[in-house]
Amino acid sequence: MNAQTSAFPNIHEIWVYLSGSPLLALVLTLGAYQLGVIVYERANRHPLANPVLIAIVLVAATITLIDMPYPKYFEGAQFVHFLLGTATVSLAVPIYKGLDAMRGRIVPLLAALLAGGITSIASAVGIARLLGADSAIVGGFIAKSVTAPIAMGIAERIGVSPTLTAVFAVSTGILGAVLARYVLDFVRSREWWQRGFAIGVAAHGLGTSRAFSVNPEAGAYSSLAMGLHGVLGAVLIPLGVRVLGL
Repeated sequence: MNAQTSAFPNIHEIWVYLSGSPLLALVLTLGAYQLGVIVYERANRHPLANPVLIAIVLVAATITLIDMPYPKYFEGAQFVHFLLGTATVSLAVPIYKGLDAMRGRIVPLLAALLAGGITSIASAVGIARLLGADSAIVGGFIAKSVTAPIAMGIAERIGVSPTLTAVFAVSTGILGAVLARYVLDFVRSREWWQRGFAIGVAAHGLGTSRAFSVNPEAGAYSSLAMGLHGVLGAVLIPLGVRVLGL
């Protein structure tokens, strides 16, 4: 019995090995998201059961419970972070595919894009300053409605925290994915292309994934809006910050 027991490591020893392995963070991230997707599907794709929101809560609770430092977690989950770069480049695809759909709608779409982008910055920065937030917090809100990888690049160019910007961008996307349906119903927006484009401008990738799960046309226009907002935001936001001195 003693020989058999010594042939296998104690469960404590196994856990020490697993908790120190970067693979644990990757498995935790993917597993939490997959669980979020299962809950989302079983809830009939209800917006409040957003899989990203569920995954964030599960990951945050788990790494807190096992006392894993964030740098250690990121070391394992950086493969997912690496894929954000690929996702950013792929934004060219919905822009290209949406060119034909934009014919005859180019003026209202561009007007909505500019109005939505300006409103997202003005409202967030204005409210933050009104509440007495410091400059680091205010700066993090400037690019929060642009898709996260581009928003982090914009943050570096304008000299604010990419980490804060990423947090606000993800939070914006989750809130948009959860609340967009109710807001658009309240303002009586009925056309799928209008609803999708509005979601893409305001809630980037997370909103777009929600739009695709509801209606293909809404998803296509949402991805188009997300791509255009990212491209224009990368060019115009740093320019506007320099000109206006935000």
